[in-house]
Amino acid sequence: MRVIATNVGEKRELNYKGTKITTGIYKYPVLEGIYLEANDVKGDVVVDRESHGGIDKACYLYSFDVYEYWKQLHPNLEWDFGMFGENLTIEGLNETEIHIGAQYKIGEAIIEVSQPRLPCMKFGIRMETQTILKQFINTTYSGVYVRVLQNGLVKAGDSLELIKAQPNAPTIADAFYCLYQPELKRSTLDKLFNCDALANSCKEGIASRLR
Repeated sequence: MRVIATNVGEKRELNYKGTKITTGIYKYPVLEGIYLEANDVKGDVVVDRESHGGIDKACYLYSFDVYEYWKQLHPNLEWDFGMFGENLTIEGLNETEIHIGAQYKIGEAIIEVSQPRLPCMKFGIRMETQTILKQFINTTYSGVYVRVLQNGLVKAGDSLELIKAQPNAPTIADAFYCLYQPELKRSTLDKLFNCDALANSCKEGIASRLR
């Protein structure tokens, strides 16, 4: 896996259907790279701290490989990296192969996989249609939230080196599927709920499915 783009955003205020919306989802590439810290990316605006940022969601990674899929569905958008609100656009990222709790060295930083990204209304605003939310949850293309175990600079061209594998842990795709899809296996839910590295906010969703 390799970093294609590093992206940050500023606070933006919008009028959406008569309601004032403040968001940091409009992120764009920066040439100098980004500095990963324990709670967020330095210089990147996080407006909704309940949904983004913090220890379990310090940095968001999205796959370069599926950009073409989304471009074909939404050809009228003005496409650039950072469209999904990701801080890092990654070539070779596949949610069906990324295990929760796996750790990677990337540039100067060390990261740990914590949970999939859950789409929200502001994502629909960014993509200029709320219909994309259903399209998003019906794929495995959730992207990956990570913890930052070691702060550091990450630049385009940096590779992700797996330094701690978790082959027996559920994948990001497993967690994303179990949060939204109706047909579930109790064994998969139990495995997710008992996965120590899965973010607590994500475990709450799994617990509700168990009930």
